[in-house]
Amino acid sequence: MKKFEKLGEATTPEGTLLTLHRHDGDYLLRADGGELMSTRRHHSEDRLAEMVCEPLRETPNARVLIGGLGLGFTLKAALRSLGDDARVEIAEIVGAVIEWNRNPEYGLGHDALLDPRVTLHHADVGQVLAANPEAYDAVMLDVDNGAEAIVSTGNDRLYGAWGIRAAKASLRPGGKLAYWCAGAEPAFVRALRGAGLTVDASEEPAYGAGGPMHALYLAYRPG
Repeated sequence: MKKFEKLGEATTPEGTLLTLHRHDGDYLLRADGGELMSTRRHHSEDRLAEMVCEPLRETPNARVLIGGLGLGFTLKAALRSLGDDARVEIAEIVGAVIEWNRNPEYGLGHDALLDPRVTLHHADVGQVLAANPEAYDAVMLDVDNGAEAIVSTGNDRLYGAWGIRAAKASLRPGGKLAYWCAGAEPAFVRALRGAGLTVDASEEPAYGAGGPMHALYLAYRPG
């Protein structure tokens, strides 16, 4: 049996231990020992970006924000789906996650982060949202485990009243928010609708051909 190789570790601002591991050619990100994401399971992250960005391919100078770098899959799918004149901003609060993605040996987000369309913010995505009113055609939040945070309780505010207001305010008229969640979050959907957003919900498997189902929510600001 092939062993898990620990490549690095980092502590989030709230004290959660993140560790990066390699096993049989795949990479896994763990939070306090539990698997958070891996390169084996990214179909739902790909679909999140495709659903949001493909309709923006012909939008001149489309501007998109991604909250959470993870292992780079949402960013890579967004870049594949958008036009050459698009701008993609990504906010990641943990410096080590950025370093791991930039390491060309790992083959995670290295090439995507070098794309001239990309601007990286080493920052809390909530701060980026608040600083950019009516700036984005779309915002994708692939932060933590969804509304039920496991990495940082501070992420809870992104899915509460403050976070929904900040995200909605950062959109241009007709813009959309997209959220990845590990499972269905009916209370969160009610909160989005209570904020005046139209919400479409869908499920996608972790693997292209199966695996656990993840919830994707698209919320639209009226035009």
